Amino acid sequence: MPDFVPGRTLSRMLYDEAVAPLLFRHLPGLPHAAALLGGGSEVLGFDTARSTDHDWGPRLQLFLTPRDLARHGGRLHEVLDQHLPPHVAGWPIDLAHRRASRTPAPDAPRHGVEVTTLGDWLTAALGFDPRDSVSVLRWLSMPTQRLAEVTGGAVHHDDTGELGRVRTALAWYPDDVWRYVLAAGWDRVGQDEHLMARAGEVGDALGASVIAARIVRDLMQLALLMERRYPPYAKWLGSAVAALPGSAGLHGQLLATVRAGDPAEREREYLLAATHLAQRHNELGITPPVDPAPRAFHDRPFRVLGADRFATALLASIGDPAVRQLRPVGNLSQLSDNTQVLVHAARYLPITEAALS
Repeated sequence: MPDFVPGRTLSRMLYDEAVAPLLFRHLPGLPHAAALLGGGSEVLGFDTARSTDHDWGPRLQLFLTPRDLARHGGRLHEVLDQHLPPHVAGWPIDLAHRRASRTPAPDAPRHGVEVTTLGDWLTAALGFDPRDSVSVLRWLSMPTQRLAEVTGGAVHHDDTGELGRVRTALAWYPDDVWRYVLAAGWDRVGQDEHLMARAGEVGDALGASVIAARIVRDLMQLALLMERRYPPYAKWLGSAVAALPGSAGLHGQLLATVRAGDPAEREREYLLAATHLAQRHNELGITPPVDPAPRAFHDRPFRVLGADRFATALLASIGDPAVRQLRPVGNLSQLSDNTQVLVHAARYLPITEAALS
């Protein structure tokens, strides 16, 4: 097996050493963009040698205009099929070598160069083409993993700049939408923080641990959202939080919360993590300061942050009445972590619309 090369580097090598020379030789002057976007751990820079055991290798998207795809697509596919080298940095071009446990379809592509239009690719990824405009509902309907896949990755070439423009437009939420998504995150924490202590009080260690894990996941997503980072899906969520500058203390508190062996320890570590993020909220200056000190949960002997207070402050700070009046259910990734929802773009809008109605 060849030495591991990060997938983004391998994709760049594929373009520079193979695809670009073939375009120059056989279809000179053909306007195009080339990038590594979409699914796959390498797009977000999380791939390791383990990633190479399936569906990994030299690959990229090659974007043409609809007119050029219709006129030159057949010739381009022919050139790629006949002239791409068998390997890049020792890694096979042939996709069959990446499907050891699968039987490829008869019409499956031989190589990892996907030729398409930007509009078609965006629609498949997001459920619509965002180049004209993106409504509030559309912003909320896009899973954060998908937004990370579109705005992350690597762009190798962009003749017209159109790919760069759409990535810039989607790089982060509009300010009011950001505040709304943060509010929904705090609201989720507020729904659960007292339940963790109550389950622990009656000796339900398993139930309390499950609730703690739910809260920790929401705090992890909040930590990323506060730093204007789209949270990835579960496999890479911890890695993304660990990569945040200055996150070592928070990371340790969150880990201690889910590892806690008794209710008092669980509550203490949770409050340390929640207070950390409450203080970060105040540092952002997007609402008047909210007291970050823990407090009693009404007359019960449980201490909580009172996360709903941050949700209330954020909602009050939203300028657009149409956004401010939305129920704080959040974006699609806050609504559901079900894979059958998050990988089918046609389901994004109707599910989000139904939840907000």
